[in-house]
Order: sequence, then C-alpha cells, then structure tokens
Amino acid sequence: MNYKDIRIVFMGTPEFAVASLSKLVDEGCHIVGVVTAPDKPAGRGMELQQSAVKKYAVEKGLSILQPEKLKNPDFIEQLKSLQADLQIVVAFRMLPEIVWNMPPMGTLNLHGSLLPQYRGAAPINWAIINGEAYTGVTTFKLKHEIDTGDILLNEKITIETNETAGTLHDKMKEVGAKVLLKTVIGLAEGTIQEKPQDNFNIRHAPKIFTETCSINWNNNAADINNLIRGLSPYPAAFTNLDGKKLKIFAAEIENKTPTSATGAYETEGKHFLKFACNDGYISITDLQLEGKKRMKVEDFLRGYRFGD
Repeated sequence: MNYKDIRIVFMGTPEFAVASLSKLVDEGCHIVGVVTAPDKPAGRGMELQQSAVKKYAVEKGLSILQPEKLKNPDFIEQLKSLQADLQIVVAFRMLPEIVWNMPPMGTLNLHGSLLPQYRGAAPINWAIINGEAYTGVTTFKLKHEIDTGDILLNEKITIETNETAGTLHDKMKEVGAKVLLKTVIGLAEGTIQEKPQDNFNIRHAPKIFTETCSINWNNNAADINNLIRGLSPYPAAFTNLDGKKLKIFAAEIENKTPTSATGAYETEGKHFLKFACNDGYISITDLQLEGKKRMKVEDFLRGYRFGD
C-alpha cells in the first residue's frame, strides 16, 4: 500500500503539532480532516484566537473540525464521515475510545520522550529537570491507559549542557515530524513491528504546577540549574526578591563555598546577582521581576534599587 493513499485525520493544537502536520502535507499524505481546539478569547481585547494548527490548516485549505466535547454525537458522525484509515495525534487532548478506536489502522500518537520513560503531560520539561543526558521521540498506538500503547518507532535526541525546554521543544518538533512520516510509511508498507512497553523503573512526566516552579535554595546548584533550564522559557522557575516574584530564565553555576545563608542573594549592583544554595551559587543571567519585562541581569541591575 502506498502511504499517500492512506486517508488520515490529524489531531493537534499547538505549534509543536504544526511541524508534524506540515511534514505530512509536504510529503503528499492524504489529510482528509484536521481536528483542533475551538477558538478561544485571549489578549486584552479578548478576541477569538485560532490554534496554531487551525491557522496552518486554513492556509492549506484542509477540512477542520473543532469540537468542544469529543463525545458529542454530531462530532462523532462528522468524524465517521471522513472515513479515515488512520488517525494521528500530536499534542492534543485525551481521546475517548469511541474516537481512537474508530479507524481500521488505529490511532497513533507522537510523544516527546523515549517511551516508556516520561509518560505524561510534560516530558520535555521533566527530562531536563531530572538532568537526563538524552531523550527522544516515540510513535505508538493509542489504547486505554495514557502513553502505554505499543511502540512503533523512536529516535534519540541529545540534551545539550545549556539546553532549555524551549530549545529542546524546537529541536524535538522537527525530529518528531520526520519520525512520524517514517511511521506512516512503515505502516503502509507493513514493515513496522509493534513492541509492547515494559513497566520497570518508569520516570513520569506529570503536569507542571506552580509549586513545581518554586526554587528550593536548599538543593544543590546542579539540580536548581536543571530546574531553571527545564522550565525556561515557560512557565519559568521563580524565587522572591525583596518580596516580589522573580522569574529566572537562565543562570550559571558558581562552584564556590557560599558565605551567605541558602536563599540569600549577593550583588555588587552592576554585573551579577547570585543566590546561595546548598553547595555553591546560582548566578542569574536572564530574568523578569514581577510587573517588569524580561531582561538580562546587567540591564536589570542598572534600574533596580534593592530593598525598595
């Protein structure tokens, strides 16, 4: 079977998913429909905003469905009418069985880790937070339990020393798009052997909450720096500076025995702002104080009066 003959429904919402949809379209895949989130009010004017996937789909003239609820009978009928052979999910909602079990070739998902490791909502963030040297992408078949279906293909990605969640995201979306296309081709040609996942020594990737982002200065410098990198640029690790929330987007480790109490800051008011931690200092290079714009530390220090 030629992969271009497979009738595909693509499901996704953010920019990460656009890279995969674009790759499929560019390579001649037959996209019979795109399912994405409903338009939502945003910004000061609360104007309706389209998802990144919808914007791309409109540009390419693709058929679009935007269900509020995935079990809505009208949506189910519309989805059936597309007569998809295969459904592809990239950065979308959890699907009910009536949806993922609909097409004869099943529904495959692109996940941002080397499954079974880092199942969950935030695999990119947690791989960096936990100090991993590498991660990857995996395509797998959906089933009842989240991120547990049989593995189709995967590819390893190195996590560089100064990698952030943002740079890894951008790298991963391109690698993932290529692996996804290889998966579609392999399924069409019958060359992929599905592999069940094991469940030993699994590290999970749960949703990031506010408390996850709060820096504990009693930890060591390497762990704190990993947290900062793993949450940059969004939602960003934070601490308090003179009673205000200080987001930290980038920092450097200073391997020097602290002379201040953990969590205390030191600065000469011009070039550096560093916080003492368990085994050294975290010297901030990129930050944003509550109510201010994001800036480099030197620019921040020029305009900030400590203790105000």
